[in-house]
Amino acid sequence: MSPNKLVRVRDVMKKEFDRVDGIITVAEALRQMQHPEVRALIVNKRHADDEYGMLFLMDIARHILAKDRSPERVNVYEIMVKPVLTIPPKMDIRYCARLFDRFNVLRAPVIENDEVIGIVGFSDIVLRGMVDYYKNQ
Repeated sequence: MSPNKLVRVRDVMKKEFDRVDGIITVAEALRQMQHPEVRALIVNKRHADDEYGMLFLMDIARHILAKDRSPERVNVYEIMVKPVLTIPPKMDIRYCARLFDRFNVLRAPVIENDEVIGIVGFSDIVLRGMVDYYKNQ
C-alpha cells in the first residue's frame, strides 16, 4: 500500500455485531446471535470498572463441541476471553495488523469513548482495506 493512502480501522471494521451478558448460557448466546459472519460476540461489562470480553465461535467449538459439553449448561463467562485487546478506530490498518500478529489475535473490538463501535479482524483488514485499495488503483 502506498504511504499516501491511509486506511484506518474505522474504514474496515464491521459495524454490526452482537452483544451478550456473561451470565447467560452459551445456548442462549447462540440463539441471540444475529451476525454470525462476525464469528464472535461482545460480552458486556458488568459495571463501569469492568472490561469487555469476547466469546469466539472457535472457543465454543473448542470448549463445548470438542469436549462434548452441553451449551445449555455452560455460561458464557466460563469460556469467554476477558480482558480483550481493544483497537482505537483511528489506528492505521498496518499497525492493527502488526498488533494482531504480535499478540496472536484474529479479531478485536474497536473502542471509542469506552464503547464498542465495531469489531475488526485480519480478514476485514485484507478484504476491506487492501483489496479495495488495489481495486481502485
